[in-house]
Amino acid sequence: MPRTPSEFSVYIMMEGGHREEVRFPTIQDFQKWYSSELMPKASSDDFISVPIKNIQGEYMVVRPSRVIALRVEPVFYGSVERDF
Repeated sequence: MPRTPSEFSVYIMMEGGHREEVRFPTIQDFQKWYSSELMPKASSDDFISVPIKNIQGEYMVVRPSRVIALRVEPVFYGSVERDF
């Protein structure tokens, strides 16, 4: 039986080597933000807002033209961490 992720970590890699992590509750929430905010303005130097739902009172803005890569990783809260 496949496990269901508790949320998704999205790592935003930017020009200059900066990397930020934001979390989305579902993959659909990420896809909605990606397709409605980031992709239409991919070559723009204007700031767009990146949703940070897990931190109260903070927000992040990025220039879409400076985003060079995204990495999406499922997070499973019920998983057991094992160090080998």
